Amino acid sequence: MKLIMAVIQDKDSNRLSDALVKKDYRATKLASTGGFLKAGNTTFLIGTEDEKVEDVMSIIKENCQSREQLVAPISPMGGNADSYVPYPVEVQVGGATVFVLPVEQFEQF
Repeated sequence: MKLIMAVIQDKDSNRLSDALVKKDYRATKLASTGGFLKAGNTTFLIGTEDEKVEDVMSIIKENCQSREQLVAPISPMGGNADSYVPYPVEVQVGGATVFVLPVEQFEQF
């Protein structure tokens, strides 16, 4: 058995949740915040059998697309102003960061 942890952008959360339910996968959704953009994310915890990991991975890949987004920079309060860029910067957001972990034991009460 494996535990799949997928950190995705909030915009993709409902689409991924619907796709997982449609294929009979159960998931727990946790609200999380990204460190780089300080933006809302959703972390999915999905437990599944080893042979179904690739199917879950393909569902995540199909429903969590990366995209370009303009981001206003954060002022360097007390930091190094030499690297501060005072205008919006285009960065790649979205997609998914996925971890697959072995599960030693699973209980459901």
